[in-house]
Amino acid sequence: MYKIMLVEDDRALAEEMKAQIESWGNEVILPTDFQNIIDAFNKCSPHLVLLDIVLPFYNGHHWCKEIRKISNVPIVYISSSSDNMNIVTAMNMGGDDFIPKPVDPMVMMAKIQAILRRVYDMSGPGSIPTLSHKGAVLNLDDGSITWGDERIELTKNEFRILQILMENKGKIVSREKLMTKLWQDDCYVEENTLTVNVNRVRKKLEAAGLPGFITTKVGSGYIIE
Repeated sequence: MYKIMLVEDDRALAEEMKAQIESWGNEVILPTDFQNIIDAFNKCSPHLVLLDIVLPFYNGHHWCKEIRKISNVPIVYISSSSDNMNIVTAMNMGGDDFIPKPVDPMVMMAKIQAILRRVYDMSGPGSIPTLSHKGAVLNLDDGSITWGDERIELTKNEFRILQILMENKGKIVSREKLMTKLWQDDCYVEENTLTVNVNRVRKKLEAAGLPGFITTKVGSGYIIE
């Protein structure tokens, strides 16, 4: 099951799209606070974002730019303005695809499925969603990682650390972002707790033959390069 965040202020349309997407076995999150889309994004950590262009307070281009500062998650624009210039602008802002309004449910699902297959290595309906990097495969269903014939069991926090870093591979993820995503409901977590969890993941990966999988950027955070 994939988690999809749908940023659409037309509630009737949003509910129609949500029903269609969930009929394919996915989960859809509908943010209602259009001033704080990034907060909603950080809380739900979606696998894909569907983003309208015309929104209250800030437009879709603004939120695409803000999301791109912290994540490489696929972003698909939705807009009634489907002229070439608008599509080019959407792609240049960091969008991965464009769905014109009125939304055709079959076209929408075809584009969503194609992107999920490409990004998360989904080879077909019913297959297991994964993230992969340099031959290591993170299983999003059972929270394990495999390397060759080796299967590495992970704790919940170890899995979340690898998931966040692999979703943002090639980008530095700050310690603050990792701590927010891992312990968003706990304001009293010591910063050293994150270091301990990262070191545990590293030891497991090194024991399986994956040294240096996670790189520390002193003063900035962590990165999978």
